[in-house]
Amino acid sequence: MPVMRGLIAPQNTFLDTIATRFDGTHSNFVLGNAQVQSLYPIVYCSDGFCELTGFARGELMQKSCMCHFLYGSETSNPLTTQMQKALDERREFKTEIILYKKSGSEFWCLLDIVPIKNEKGEVVLFLVSHKDITENKDQDHDEETGLEIRQISRPSGCNMERRRSRAVLYQLSGHLQKQDKTKSKLKINSSVLGANANPVPEYKVADVQKSRFILLHYGAFKAGWDWLILLATFYVAITVPYNVCFTAVEIREDGGSAARNPPSVSDILVEILFIIDIVLNFRTTYVSTSGQVVYDARSIYIHYVTSWLSVDLIAALPFDLLYAFNISVNFGVHMLKTVRLLRLLRLLQKLDRYSQYSAVVLTLLMSTFALLAHWMACVWYFIGRSEIESNSLTSWDIGWLHELAKRLGTPYFMAPLTSLLGVSESPQETVTAGLSNYSQWNGSSLEPLNGPSVLDSGQWNGSKTRVRAPNGSGMTVSGGPSVRSSYVTSLYFALSSLTSVGFGNVSANTDSEKIFSICTMLIGALMHAVVFGNVTAIIQRMYSRRSLYHTRTKDLKDFIRVHRLPKVLEQRMMECFQTTWSVNNGIDVSELLKDFPDELRADIAMHLNKELLQLPLFESASRGCLRSLSLIIKTSFCAPGEFLIRQGDALQAIYFVCSGSMEVLKDNTVLAILGRGDLIGSDCLTQEEVIKTNACVKALTYCDLQYISLKGLREVLCLYPDYAQKFITEIRNDLTYNLREGHNTEVQQLPNVTTLPLFTWIVLHSHISYQHVYSQMGWTEQMPPQKNTLPLESPYECYESFLP
Repeated sequence: MPVMRGLIAPQNTFLDTIATRFDGTHSNFVLGNAQVQSLYPIVYCSDGFCELTGFARGELMQKSCMCHFLYGSETSNPLTTQMQKALDERREFKTEIILYKKSGSEFWCLLDIVPIKNEKGEVVLFLVSHKDITENKDQDHDEETGLEIRQISRPSGCNMERRRSRAVLYQLSGHLQKQDKTKSKLKINSSVLGANANPVPEYKVADVQKSRFILLHYGAFKAGWDWLILLATFYVAITVPYNVCFTAVEIREDGGSAARNPPSVSDILVEILFIIDIVLNFRTTYVSTSGQVVYDARSIYIHYVTSWLSVDLIAALPFDLLYAFNISVNFGVHMLKTVRLLRLLRLLQKLDRYSQYSAVVLTLLMSTFALLAHWMACVWYFIGRSEIESNSLTSWDIGWLHELAKRLGTPYFMAPLTSLLGVSESPQETVTAGLSNYSQWNGSSLEPLNGPSVLDSGQWNGSKTRVRAPNGSGMTVSGGPSVRSSYVTSLYFALSSLTSVGFGNVSANTDSEKIFSICTMLIGALMHAVVFGNVTAIIQRMYSRRSLYHTRTKDLKDFIRVHRLPKVLEQRMMECFQTTWSVNNGIDVSELLKDFPDELRADIAMHLNKELLQLPLFESASRGCLRSLSLIIKTSFCAPGEFLIRQGDALQAIYFVCSGSMEVLKDNTVLAILGRGDLIGSDCLTQEEVIKTNACVKALTYCDLQYISLKGLREVLCLYPDYAQKFITEIRNDLTYNLREGHNTEVQQLPNVTTLPLFTWIVLHSHISYQHVYSQMGWTEQMPPQKNTLPLESPYECYESFLP
C-alpha cells in the first residue's frame, strides 16, 4: 500500500483547543449557543460541571446557560440581571455568586462568561465557567471572626462515577499538566486560556499550525530527498564491501598497513548527505498511529529519537575524517565502515511507498540480487587473497587467484621486502630476485608466461599489488592480476554460482574456497527461485492487500468517470475510501470472523467494542447480554463536514462517538456539540413506529463511530427482559442528545410520568404475544386478553392503562 498522507482535511478543532488551554482547576464549564436570543441554550457541558452540580448531561442540554436551575433563595437577583445583560451585549462578565446544587446544598461560585467568536468575528458561543470557591470564602470569614474552619462536605451524588470519560477535553489533547494553583481566582482568561495566546479560541475550521521550518513528509522536496538518500544508500552498499576487500594495502616499516588512496569526493558527499538527512528528520512531519499528521516539533523530535536516530547516527559516523588528521587507516577501520549497511534497514522501511509501482518492485528485486552478487564477489576475492597471505607453504599457490594470475601471464612472485621499500636493490635487481624466488616457490624453471619476459620489458606485467609473504620471512608476494580483472572474475564466479552450478573456468581449489562455493550455491538456489522463478507468485502473495487496494481504487475511479460525478463528490468518495482503508486495511471483520465458533467470535467482538460496552448504560447487563450486543455493533466513519444524520431522516441506530467532534444542528443553529464518549440516538425502541430525527448531526473533525441498529437491539433485549426494564430507564439519562422527533414536547407535557417498562412497550408495538413474553420470563399468570387491543398512539397512554 502506498504511504498515507495522513488526515489533512480542514477540521474544526475548537474542543481540542479548549482542552489544551483549559487549566484542570477551571474545567467546570458549559457552552451556550449565542445565536438563540434570550435563552442561549446549553450545547455542551463538561464532566467537571456535572460532578460539581450533580446534574446529568442529558438533564442540562438545551437549558439556558444562565443556569437558572442552580438559583435559590440566596442567589443575588441583581447579579443574575447583570449576567443576562452581559449575554445580551455579548461581553465578558465576572462575578462571585451563591448557587445551589441538585442536592439543595449551596456553594459560592466564581462565575466567568467569555464570548467565543467565529472567523467572521461573530459571537457564536458563550463559555460560562464555574469554580467552587466555598472553602476560600469560609477561610476568609474564619480569619475575620476567629472561628474554626468549617468543613463543607460534598454531596454523595458528586462522588459517583462519571458517566463518560473526560475525552472531549482531556483525551483529545493528552494529559494536561496542572498549572500553579496560587494564581488569582479572578484571572480566568490569563490562567485558563493562556496569557500570551489569544484569549479564547474561535469556533471555526482550524488552520494548520505549522512552522515554516517543518517539512511535510509527503511533500515534493521530501520525496526527491528520499530518492537521493536511496541512491546514496545503494552507493554505500556497493563501495563499503569493495573497499574492505579490494583496497590495496602497502607494508610499512613498522609492520602496520594503511590505505593507499584517500577517500573520494563521492564518499565525503555521501557522509554529508547522511548527516543532513538526520537534521531533516528532526523537522519532518509523520503520521501518528491514529492517522493524524503531527506538526509539533517536540513530538517529531521524540518520535525520531525513539525510532531511527541510533541507526542513522551509527551509519553516518565520519570514518574518513581519519585521513584529514593523518591517522593510519588499517583494515579494521575499513571493517568498521560496514556499519553503514544499517542504512539498508531504512530502505526496507520505505519500500511501501515504492511498491505500488510494478516496475519499481522488479527493479528493486533485481538490484537486490545484483547487490548480493557483488557482496559474494567481494568475499570470494577476500578468500583468495587470504589464501595467498596464509602461512601454509603448500596451499598459497593453488588458490583461484594464483590460477588466474598464471592464465593471464601476471604471476605472483617473491621479492625481498627491503627492495620494495627502496633500501638497496635497483628495480632490475628486484625483479630478477623476485623471479628467482618465484622459480623456487613454483618448483619449475624460470620461463616467460604468455608473452614477453618481464625482464625484457623492464616492468611487471601485472598490477603492483603486494601482500605479505606466506612464511613472513622478510619476503613479500608481488605481481598478480589487476584489481579490475580480479573483480570482474570474482563477479563472474558469484553470478554463475548463484544462477547455476558454474562452468569450471573459475573453480574452488582450497578448503575455504570450496566451503564458500557450497554456501554460494545454496544461497543461489534460493535466490534463483525467489527472484526469477516465482516473481509473479511473490508479488501476488506479498502485495495481495495492495493489489486489492489498487483494484478498488481503480473501480472507484472508473465509477466516477462513467457516471461523471462532480469533483466534490469524487473528492469525498476518495478521501472516505482511503481513510477507511487506513483504519481497517481493507479487512471486513464480519467476513473474517464468520467461520469462527460463536464463543470465540463473541469474545473477539467484546474486545473490539469494549469501550462502548463499558458505558454505565450496560453496567447492569449480564455477560450473555453483552456478548449478544457485541456481535451487532458496527463501525462507521465521518470526515469533516460530512453529515451523519439529516433532519427528518428515519433513525436506524444508536451512535457512540469513539473519537473526534460533531455538532447537532437545526436550522443552522447549534443545539449540541459532541465529543468522544457521547451517545446519540432515541429512547424509543418500538418496532412499527418510524422514528424521525429532529436535527442534523455533522462532523467537525475526523470521527470514528460505533453504532447498534435498533432492530438488532430490540431482538437482544427481548431475550433479556430483566435488563430491558433497566435499559429503557438508563438510556434516557445516558443519551447526550435525543434525536427523536417530538421528544422535547413529550418531556414538557409529561414531566412526571413513570417510565414504561420496555418489555411491555415492545409487546404493545409488535406482533409478539403476551403469552410469549410470559413464557420467556417464566410467569404463570396471564394478562387479560382485552389488553392486546389497547390504542397505540402513545406509550405513556398504554402505560397509564395498566395503572391501578
